[in-house]
Amino acid sequence: MSTSNKISTSAQNYADSLIKVGQDGIMTYDAILTDLNTIREITSSSQELIDVMESPAISVNTKDEIINNVFSNQINEKLINFLKVLIDKKRFYELNEIIEAYSNKVDEIHNIKRVEVVSAVEISDNRKQRLIEKLQSKLNKTIIANWTINPNIIGGLVIKIDDDIIDSSLKNKLENLSKNII
Repeated sequence: MSTSNKISTSAQNYADSLIKVGQDGIMTYDAILTDLNTIREITSSSQELIDVMESPAISVNTKDEIINNVFSNQINEKLINFLKVLIDKKRFYELNEIIEAYSNKVDEIHNIKRVEVVSAVEISDNRKQRLIEKLQSKLNKTIIANWTINPNIIGGLVIKIDDDIIDSSLKNKLENLSKNII
């Protein structure tokens, strides 16, 4: 999901390069995303791997060998080469940002909008479906919702769509009422 953190131009450019791989039919967008998620999973579970890939003291050739050893049976060769480009250009530190940018671009291509919905209590599947249908109708996109429970909002919903927040929580209404009274 798009976050309020702005993605760097460099990360956007690398994500565009991966989109081009999908457009050229070399790999599907979803296959690329699956491989990127595998990369993220492996790198996030090994700080040592990240440290090695970002270390200026270790040669590019050594890093390339490590990439081959770690990822050769895990992901497509195109993505292995992509990781090597990031290492060569000293951009490995942007990997998670690139994955986020790519994921956002694939969502745009598939006409998907990711939203976060916070409620004070568990919402029934029927109500969830009705809310998704309303959002799909308003946004003219397929909605994928991430549902969380936060009792602190007391009641109602808080819906986050990109950088926009629709706050219909009881807590927010009470705070607004309090401000108006004072």
